[in-house]
Amino acid sequence: MIRKIVKYGDPVLEKPAQPITEFNTPELDQLIDDMFETMYSAKGLGLAGPQVGISQRLTVIDISQGQDESKKLVLINPEIITREGSQVGEEGCLSIPGFREQVKRAAKVKIRAKNAQGETLEHEGEELVARAMQHEVDHLNGILFLSHLSPLKRDLIRRKIRKLQKLGEWD
Repeated sequence: MIRKIVKYGDPVLEKPAQPITEFNTPELDQLIDDMFETMYSAKGLGLAGPQVGISQRLTVIDISQGQDESKKLVLINPEIITREGSQVGEEGCLSIPGFREQVKRAAKVKIRAKNAQGETLEHEGEELVARAMQHEVDHLNGILFLSHLSPLKRDLIRRKIRKLQKLGEWD
């Protein structure tokens, strides 16, 4: 089932999400399936629980956009345990549609997370995968990619969004 993606301005996006404590449940499996379906429908590379209005520490990532099953990642209660190097690249966000900016991130990260069965796993990512992992973990911590921009760029985007909200074009 495709879920509604909440947009910037919804308070759920800017507060830390709660850890998931129950694993291997039909509800969790359905949520994960729904999140992949929603992400693919929106042409995204990653989606975090808060982006579908659920304040839980769950994110799905697939840089192949559904083309390669082996690229699918489900990260529950993820934490970044190492960061190496740096990269600068364009980022956008499904919760802030229409805005893309250059963001500096670590070039390589290692994440420890649980899967849907509650098993602890470690995943390493480089370049685009590392960028997606960091972006999604930020979401789970209530941080949007706007916080990585200069105050000037951040304020400019916020003003444009407020204008769209007044015009009723940002729901």
